[in-house]
Formats: sequence, structure tokens, C-alpha cells
Amino acid sequence: MNENPLAEPQDRPARLTVGVVGAGRVGPALAASLQLAGHHPVAVSGVSDASRRRAAALLPDVPLVTPEEVLARADLVLLTVPDDALPGLVAGLAETGAVRPGQLLVHTSGRFGAGVLDEATRAGALPLALHPAMTFTGTSVDVQRLAGCSFGVTAPAELRMAAEALVIEMGGEPEWIEEAARPLYHAALAIGANHLVTLVAQSLELLRTAGVGAPDRMLGPLLGAALDNALRSGDAALTGPVARGDAGTVAAHVAELRKHSPQAVAGYLAMARTTADRALAHGLLKPELAEDLLGVLSGDPDRTEGGTR
Repeated sequence: MNENPLAEPQDRPARLTVGVVGAGRVGPALAASLQLAGHHPVAVSGVSDASRRRAAALLPDVPLVTPEEVLARADLVLLTVPDDALPGLVAGLAETGAVRPGQLLVHTSGRFGAGVLDEATRAGALPLALHPAMTFTGTSVDVQRLAGCSFGVTAPAELRMAAEALVIEMGGEPEWIEEAARPLYHAALAIGANHLVTLVAQSLELLRTAGVGAPDRMLGPLLGAALDNALRSGDAALTGPVARGDAGTVAAHVAELRKHSPQAVAGYLAMARTTADRALAHGLLKPELAEDLLGVLSGDPDRTEGGTR
């Protein structure tokens, strides 16, 4: 965590005018956080009604304008559009002459580093990639969640200190990511966060099907403990029938899923096979129990209807 408190906003140097291109869930929250640090949001662009509502809620009195006008008004511009839209946006802004020399252009894509801003850099912009490792709701709670949030930071060496300073001003923790490592970094976060939501939602659905009245209350303590154990101990925290080699129990799971939730079978088998591989590699799953278990996980219905053979 940051141990040295920052000066009061009004006492800090080089306060910047801030603009947002793409008023999705991320941009307005980051701009609101920068405003708390003493910077001055001056313009935001957004197309959908939801984007406009978010901008009005988090950045009241900040005018909605075109992307080109955002760049004309702001010293620091947050490009917070979907990953696949970012290269085209940057190219378009550079081609139209909207980019000003010395202007800080910050994108929040996890996938890309600073290189995606090359066309704007050639026009004189200062490129920064600042990706908050956080899920966003599009509400004011996001600003609070930035406190202690890690940011994946990529920038030219001469801008590294400026990039890290902006992250710290937003209450975050800068983590340097090399340009070439950005796709792997982003894949790791997607596995951990995005897939977790899918798994939890699926688990809630299956518990309701099984007759559990309050599946969220049942899962909350269990998942909290599992997450804490995994963060502390990694693979040593693995428990359950796969790690124990209980092939009969796993066969029963797969058979029940085929009856009640066929769409869940492929995901269960894939995660169980990965769990078995990791449990074997770390000495948790006994090799003599692995053969029957891996047979069940082969996906062959004959190995799961009525147990193993």
C-alpha cells in the first residue's frame, strides 16, 4: 500500500483538465477519482442513453461533447472504449488532427500496452496504458473500490513515473507490465475474475434446482474461505472429490448434471480435468486413484452412468 500520504488536492502541482472518450462503466469512475485528487473533468463523450446517465451521475455539470471536442478541451484524455474499438478510435483521432502535442492519452484496456497509441504518439501525444484490475458497476461505488486497486501500467520509460503517479492519485497501486506481456496479463485476469462470475452464477442456479432456498447465503462463506485459501496457498488449497480421487462421486456429479443441467457438463469436465492435472502435479491426487478419475472425466457417458467400471 502507499505509505506516504499525498498533499491536499489544492496543494498539488500540475492539476490537469480531464476528458473522457467512452462513458462506459470505467471512464466516469476514473475521472471522478481524478477529480477527488484535484484534477478538473471538463468534457465527456458518450453515445448510448446508459452512458449519458452514468456521466451525469458521476460527473455532474461536465458537458457531453464529441470525442474530437473532448481532446480539444482536455490535457489528460481517458480512452475508455471496448478493447476491439480502441485501435480504430486512436487511428481516427490521429487522422483528423484531434491529438495535440504534449497531451496525455490514457487507455484502460487490459489487452493492449502503449503501442496501440503509436499513431497518436507520432502526432505528439504522451501514451499511457493504465488498466484497473477491478470490475466496475457504473455507479459511485466504483470510485471507492479504486482504493488499493492494482493497475497494470505500461508506458515509455520516460513516462513511467507520470503513469504511476496518476495511479497513486486515484488511490491505486501501480504494477508494471511489459508491453509484450499485456495479452497474457489480461488472460490471467479474465480466467480469475470473469470466469469466476460464470462459475458462481452456475453454482447458484444448480443449488436453486436442488431446492436450496438461500444459495447466496450458503455459498458466501464457502467461496470466501476458498478464495482466501487459494490466495494464501495456491494449489495446496485444493480440496474436494477431484483432488481426493473420488471417481465415483465425480461420476455421480456428471450424471446428475446431464439430467438437470446439460449445458453445465462441458464446463464441469474441463475444470475437473484441469484440477486433476494440478492436483497430480502437486502430489495431492494419488496416481493410483487417477486412472478411474480420468476415465470419468473423459466425457464418455458409459463411465458416468452408474459409476466407474
